[in-house]
Amino acid sequence: MRPGNEPRHAGPHEGVPDRVAEEVVEELSLQPVDADEDEEELPTISEQIADQLGGMRGLIESSVPVLAFVLLNFIVGLDALGLRERTGLYIAIAGAVGTAVLIAIYRLARNEPVRHAVNGVIGIALGAYLAARSGHAKDFYLPGILLTLGQAALLLLSTAFRKPIIGYVWAVMANKGKHDWLHNHRLLSTFQWLTVAWAASLIVRGGVQAMLYWLDRADLLGVARIFLSWPIYAGMLALTVWAVRRVTHHEPSPKAV
Repeated sequence: MRPGNEPRHAGPHEGVPDRVAEEVVEELSLQPVDADEDEEELPTISEQIADQLGGMRGLIESSVPVLAFVLLNFIVGLDALGLRERTGLYIAIAGAVGTAVLIAIYRLARNEPVRHAVNGVIGIALGAYLAARSGHAKDFYLPGILLTLGQAALLLLSTAFRKPIIGYVWAVMANKGKHDWLHNHRLLSTFQWLTVAWAASLIVRGGVQAMLYWLDRADLLGVARIFLSWPIYAGMLALTVWAVRRVTHHEPSPKAV
């Protein structure tokens, strides 16, 4: 114990545990932490939604393996190459899976989050398995079509019970996990129609791809998946941010009942 830090005698109302605690604080030079200073400022709604959904980078990275499959499937399908249909399909599948794996490795090498890349690898691998098993390139897109339509059905079901999923997503990402919005009529109504809007956007994306799948247009399926996803995603994200801010900006934070 350093000079000047000798333990002082306990006062008449001071117990041994209190005195020991004070000495530990003095020895370690501990300072009380202000809870307000320690708490970090939350990101904006748009930043948090974009982060959870992968953001523009996540959207691009998820589209690259699909683009690789589309291009390779077109190139190896040219008669000039003289390749059999299954051989060309396997080359396209290898290109898509390899691209998805390279993206995941790149993120790992840079110590970046890989959850979106891993999800992409799993989705691409499942589609590749189905396409390789059936011998039809269109089956590569089947998991994505079913997942998109399933998400739309789940969103609509949540509005039927007046428990819109978009509201819960917002609560987790931008409201510290509080669900007081359920008792705020304006916010509840906003999340109801936003959830329906998100479901409609998914139905459009999945419906167009399902129609092309039924028509056996594997060449257009990849194009539709890429060029439908980007603008619809960006538009729905902007609509969500605008709608929520329009309600929360003009009224105090709702109190739980």
